[in-house]
Amino acid sequence: MKLTENQERERIARGIRLTLISLLFLPTLAVSRHVNSSAKTGDFDGARAYEHVRQLVDIGPRPPASDGIHRAQAYIIGQLKSFGCPVEEHDFHASTVLGDLAMKNIVVKLPGTSSGLILYTTHYDTVRIPNFVGADDGGSGSGTMLELARLFCARQNSLHVWIVFFDGEEAQGNWTDGASIQWKNDNSNNTFGSREMAAQMALSGELKRLKAMILADMIGPANVRITRDTGSTRWLTNFIWDTAAQLGYKNNFANEDYAVGGDDHFSFIRRGVAGCDLIDFSVRDTYWHTPQDTLDKVDPRSLAIVGQVLAATLPRFEKKFR
Repeated sequence: MKLTENQERERIARGIRLTLISLLFLPTLAVSRHVNSSAKTGDFDGARAYEHVRQLVDIGPRPPASDGIHRAQAYIIGQLKSFGCPVEEHDFHASTVLGDLAMKNIVVKLPGTSSGLILYTTHYDTVRIPNFVGADDGGSGSGTMLELARLFCARQNSLHVWIVFFDGEEAQGNWTDGASIQWKNDNSNNTFGSREMAAQMALSGELKRLKAMILADMIGPANVRITRDTGSTRWLTNFIWDTAAQLGYKNNFANEDYAVGGDDHFSFIRRGVAGCDLIDFSVRDTYWHTPQDTLDKVDPRSLAIVGQVLAATLPRFEKKFR
């Protein structure tokens, strides 16, 4: 049937409206398909972890004793409690070149039926550089640990499991940029939170029960590629890399050595505890410790890969230490 002139005009207009609507929603649908299809790995949801990173980045800079870190603390604690996790706030003071700074480690302690203890850790503070929001450095590990807590807090564990968010990992000072940052060889001007926890666990005797400490630091880059930190405990590194290989992530956990340097895991290694640092340091010469460490530097898929490997280590630890 031949359309009238008015019907033809209406048909064309309707087609234009449908085209505009599809163009408007296509990017959103594409992102949704990407997150739903590639960021969910096993039970670990990379999209959830990424949303936590986004929330922290939206707060802005989060150096110790700042308004930003107080807001970050409230967010992390609130999320953990919403998962039903038992949350402890370990407040302490650190003596720094900026004076006495109030800091807070946030700790989830999950009971087990045996005496052994495993620590899954990260740091949530950001380096004190103008306009530094720390999406990867501070954000990616925190988002991953929050999602890991959602899984572990709903699980019956035979080992005791602590999930720890360290304050004060970064070197303290009013730095102008990444090049101006100075670290002391003994790490006495950084890693405040991990050194505080390791010391307190030594005093309480809990350090003797600690079987392994895993640190997730910068794990957000697309196509994440984590190398073997030469300062980490070898058997624990092998254990994690074997877990990754079993899950099909050999390319993401590369069989290549790299010396990371001072980080939170050394606070425990120095006290005789097995420790391993998971960090993709390929970004060292690009956006690391610059204001360009923004949300676009974090990939939900990378968070999902690392998170699923971490989740898979726990049942393997339980078999190893039962």
